[in-house]
Amino acid sequence: MTENELLTWIQKNDTRFHFNAYRFVLEALQFTQKRLGGRRHISGQELLDGVKDYAWAQYGSMALEVFEEWGLKTTRDVGTIVFNLVNMGEIRKTEEDSIEDFDSVYEFSEVFREEAHRGPKKT
Repeated sequence: MTENELLTWIQKNDTRFHFNAYRFVLEALQFTQKRLGGRRHISGQELLDGVKDYAWAQYGSMALEVFEEWGLKTTRDVGTIVFNLVNMGEIRKTEEDSIEDFDSVYEFSEVFREEAHRGPKKT
């Protein structure tokens, strides 16, 4: 699906989340797959761990503000985007996958505050 097709789908079906939120979730999925060793099924929990880490890597202390701008308020919102992407045919799910896998996994404000207190990662 092209970016224009994705934007059209969002405008017709679910305008709660900014186009960039969809793009971010797809990028976070790729980030998580790479981190876990390649293309394979990723659970909701694994993806949410990747979302947190990728957001911090991309936006640092501005991650929470970026998410709020995009309409991402809860981990369930990430799940909604994931299942919208499934419905569009952009990604696949297994029979065991459920939107509930994304319910109340963590609070964005808490995990990004924790990241800020950790400081720069040592390599």
